[in-house]
Amino acid sequence: MIYTLKKNKNHPNFIDIELKYKSNSDKVILQIPAWRPGRYELQNFAKNIPKIEAFDKNGQNLGIQKITKDAWEITCKKQEILVKYSYYAHKTDAGSSFVDSDYLYINFVNCLAYIENGINKPVSVEIEMPKNWQYACALEGKMLENNQLKIVASSFYTLYDSPFIAAKSIATQEYFVEETQFQIQIIGNYQPNWNKILPDFEAFSRYQICKMVSFPVKKYQFLVWILPTAFYHGVEHSASTMIVLGPDNEGDSLITDLLGVSSHELFLAWNICKIRPKQLLPYDFSQENYFDTGFVVEGVTTYFGDLFLLHAKVILKDEYLKELSTTCIRHFVKDGQAQQSIVDSSIDLWIDGYTEGIPQKKVSIYHKGALVALLLDLMIRNKFDHKKSLYCVMKAMWDNFGMKNIGYTLTDYKLIAETIFEAPLNDYFNNFIAGNVPIEAALNTELKHIGLGLVWKNNFTIVISEIKKPTKVQKMNLEKFLTDNYFASI
Repeated sequence: MIYTLKKNKNHPNFIDIELKYKSNSDKVILQIPAWRPGRYELQNFAKNIPKIEAFDKNGQNLGIQKITKDAWEITCKKQEILVKYSYYAHKTDAGSSFVDSDYLYINFVNCLAYIENGINKPVSVEIEMPKNWQYACALEGKMLENNQLKIVASSFYTLYDSPFIAAKSIATQEYFVEETQFQIQIIGNYQPNWNKILPDFEAFSRYQICKMVSFPVKKYQFLVWILPTAFYHGVEHSASTMIVLGPDNEGDSLITDLLGVSSHELFLAWNICKIRPKQLLPYDFSQENYFDTGFVVEGVTTYFGDLFLLHAKVILKDEYLKELSTTCIRHFVKDGQAQQSIVDSSIDLWIDGYTEGIPQKKVSIYHKGALVALLLDLMIRNKFDHKKSLYCVMKAMWDNFGMKNIGYTLTDYKLIAETIFEAPLNDYFNNFIAGNVPIEAALNTELKHIGLGLVWKNNFTIVISEIKKPTKVQKMNLEKFLTDNYFASI
């Protein structure tokens, strides 16, 4: 399958797409993905396609009929076919596509249709770019004549996992952690402070690899687009992450945001790209993929994102406690009285996971997910004097599932957590994961072991702060938590 992508000459936000394909059957089903990894809701990318046409090698129209909201049937009689359509690329978030006179940004999962039963076949994409533009993508490219860049992927899964950016210039720096090459590539009206950015990126990358022992790929890219308006979004991929931030005049606070989202997205290279729920292995792009472990995917990652920055000495204690308190506020104030369990809310992402929904229904797999991760981490640390932690659980998940390319279930995660804890965790999973028992009392009990506590302020804001007059043991435990000097293996 060969695709050609060009900017539409008449409309600045449309991409013209052609697909050449030699059919071995009388009919072909063309499918546009209904969703994308990293956002577990139907996004119906077909809504951005005004019309699709199909032709034979002589330019004669072939019969084409829309059979579902995002699939078409082409009558082709075992011959070479040419499919033509345009895609409206107008969104600048980290999971969409955008094209204008200054930028060419493509998430192929948005706009490239695949042939039914052909998702595992090799695919070639040729992209027309203005002369002397630069590009960044996890897939290697080769310049052809007429300013066309050719990219080849082993399958649509690989192509859909490799966002593409191109612009007049891309600010690029790289660093190495052991054998892994990391690149930070930034587009937008922004001059990076590399003296600040590079050491901090290297620090949290090195620490994450230290805890997980190995990294899934040999080269990883942070693709960053800095906008003039306020924005904060990142999407994970196996060998890269796409990050969109703004505004571009925020200085150090923009760097703080960049570090936070980048640490979060990097851990997802393990914790979803490789350590993947069984229901998502492989992805089915044509329909919903229900799974009940969103709190592991996004909750543990949200918790670890800032914790890695703390333990890598990128942020200090007060900065970390401020971020942890922000997570508390977002959960307890916004949906602390919600009636759903975090398991049910994970499944209901496909209904209303990224909108407000009805009052007191759902919890956030990010915010409550981070707090149940904190609770489990403290339960393990307090029992084993910080010689074990939630890090050990996720390292075991990597060893037993991620590295073996085996999907895990909620039961698998529970069994590994109990193995690390060396005791059953029925109350934890029944009350706070499968149930909706309020978490405050249990969390406060574990926090007190390390000299911290939940504090209500102004009767509506709950934060985590150091308790007054802590004991020597509490002070020592807090120091162990903050520095994580134990590098226990399992």
